[in-house]
Amino acid sequence: AAGLRTQIDSDLALIAQAEGNNAEAERLLASSLQSVEISNPNTATSLGAKARFAGFLARNGQADRAMTMFGEVITASENVSGAMSSIRTLLRPYFRLLAERSASDPLAVARMFTASQVMLRPGIAQTQALLAREISGGDDEAAGLFRQSVTLSRYISKATGDIAKLTAGASVTDPTALEEARTRLTRYSRDQIVLQSKLAKFPRYRVISPQTMGVDELQKALKPGDGYFKVTIVSQDVYGMFVTNNVARAYRLNMTTKQLEDTVAQIRDSVVKIENGQVATYPFDVVLARKLYVTLLGPVDAELHKVTNFIFEPDGPLLQLPANLLPIEQAGVDAYLTRLKAPKADDFDFRGIAWLGRDRDVSTVVSPRSFVDGRGVAASKGSKGYIGLGENSRPGLNPFFVPPPAMNDSCAWPLSNWNNPISSSELFLASGIIGANTSKLITGGDFSDSTIEALPDLSQYRIIHFATHGLVTAPRPECPARPALLTSFGGGTSDGLLSFKEIFDLKLAADVVVLSACDTVAMPAVSQADRTTTSA
Repeated sequence: AAGLRTQIDSDLALIAQAEGNNAEAERLLASSLQSVEISNPNTATSLGAKARFAGFLARNGQADRAMTMFGEVITASENVSGAMSSIRTLLRPYFRLLAERSASDPLAVARMFTASQVMLRPGIAQTQALLAREISGGDDEAAGLFRQSVTLSRYISKATGDIAKLTAGASVTDPTALEEARTRLTRYSRDQIVLQSKLAKFPRYRVISPQTMGVDELQKALKPGDGYFKVTIVSQDVYGMFVTNNVARAYRLNMTTKQLEDTVAQIRDSVVKIENGQVATYPFDVVLARKLYVTLLGPVDAELHKVTNFIFEPDGPLLQLPANLLPIEQAGVDAYLTRLKAPKADDFDFRGIAWLGRDRDVSTVVSPRSFVDGRGVAASKGSKGYIGLGENSRPGLNPFFVPPPAMNDSCAWPLSNWNNPISSSELFLASGIIGANTSKLITGGDFSDSTIEALPDLSQYRIIHFATHGLVTAPRPECPARPALLTSFGGGTSDGLLSFKEIFDLKLAADVVVLSACDTVAMPAVSQADRTTTSA
């Protein structure tokens, strides 16, 4: 009944606003928010109602009040798992307000940076949810503390709802009950802080911890020459945030999400494109790449030229384009265009182009917290250098192959996924660079899930490199997502997949875990749960 009342009030508010009756719309939105905070406190539903109300205020000349309410949504969302996935677009007015103020208000920059961190990309949010389930199902100290924290969260929601209900009227009719509820909330909140402090000592919990990082905290972790660039997409708006140890900037890009998608697609197609079933290679569209650089980093171009270590946190289509390929100076592009006017000019002669990655190191990260935690991890004590694993055997080439029982599952991946393995050539290349005497390669039929799980010395390798396909989405819409890395079939109960749980249970102590695959954007959270991660 409460949910229906909330929906009715929201719909009536839209009608009132369309008719120009903003006072009635505000009253109805306030009523809707009050109802949902009583019936569903500390949930995505209640946060969505508050964000919707704040958006109305922002559009109707009450910016300061809207800012306060949006700030409450962001703060509360840190303790409501997955909330931002469902209400992300409702924060569009908040980000626009912050962008308008960011040029002259450092607090607006800090607020945008905080808000952007709770807006997890769907893939990472899904991975964190799976990881949370694995932690909850464990039997160690971290699992026990995590379960206590989940229980306390429920108690906090119940006490919050009781307080909202008791204070909903014009006056409090039961002061004793209200005081008791507030006492409970204070006690539960205090206990939760203590529990989360204990949990923070466990790396696997820090990966799923909702705690955000302030700009000032990131700046303390950045060294001279470091530059952290974060892109956040909110509906059709794109925002950039650039942080060094003494600079913090935030701005809205002069490009919509759709335009960004089209630009990235055009740049990628200029390198390689499938035409009539064949791979076609064209000259890189350096002009369009330069325009993208100006759009993304033009507002901080001067600061970027001082950076020698570029830390990039992409969003949306930028996940598909290496930042290294962006030209940071116009002169080289102009010289290239001039050369093209000459007879028999070489379209592939890109000498003189000042690529972003030419004179600076470029790292891709999933969050400020993961970057700082990774930088703070002590070096591996492993005695072995490198292990490369990949290029599964192809069932289609084995006339005697018998599909394992796991393939009978209606939600199993089609066998065709195993017939197009990623080449192991990069594994051999890396092994040659690091040194064959300190390296080990496991490929072909030996690269199976059962073999990997049985490796007795995996924790001794400082670099672990997987070159295989990552399966992140579900094979069919009606099936659950089962993130995994594709391997060879090992016989017996082997299903040819190194599942999320199996990865979670691996004992790793590496400095670097490389995942060279098609869909492993969300997988770094898994390996960081043991030590630290580099995403390839």
